[in-house]
Amino acid sequence: MLVGACARGVKTDATMAPVNIPASFDVTLLAAKEYQFDYQDVPLTQESLRAALNYRKDQSLPMSTVLLKRGEKQKVTDRHIAELAQISVALGFTAFVQDDDEINEIRTTIKDN
Repeated sequence: MLVGACARGVKTDATMAPVNIPASFDVTLLAAKEYQFDYQDVPLTQESLRAALNYRKDQSLPMSTVLLKRGEKQKVTDRHIAELAQISVALGFTAFVQDDDEINEIRTTIKDN
């Protein structure tokens, strides 16, 4: 399975569709160095983040929207976006990224090989 994420880049009908930005997000992540994510002041790898968000989902805590923002010392990279997109597809939540002051939805496409 191949997952593609569109937060920037080519503008197609799918990426140009209006975005419903929620008033608040269930989870907010910060980009951290070495392609990690800062979740509740703890730096996590993609695998650890997936486990933490899955635990949150298992505990019936709100888990429908996740926002990824620039960290104190690290900007959001394409790798951060791609890794969060993979987690969002696996766990079934909607992911967003804040770049400067603009919030965009991370939209995914799935292709079977």
